[in-house]
Amino acid sequence: MINPSAIDLKSLPWLLPVLTAISDRDWVRFKELEVSFANAHGIETWADVFNWRIMPALEPEAKRWLLVQKCSQGIKSVKILD
Repeated sequence: MINPSAIDLKSLPWLLPVLTAISDRDWVRFKELEVSFANAHGIETWADVFNWRIMPALEPEAKRWLLVQKCSQGIKSVKILD
């Protein structure tokens, strides 16, 4: 699940719970952590962290799961292209 080159050691204390929520496919916990981080550091900082720290560390299956969760309100299915 994790690409070690995308993570530095200073990031681990707050990054591990987010990665654990993704690994456990726990959308509610992920959203709680996302909101908590955004409230503490700002939405722009969360966007940077999500795009440049979290996403590069995920394997394709985890990225797909996040996409499905984020879009689940309006998308009925996701076609997997290999």
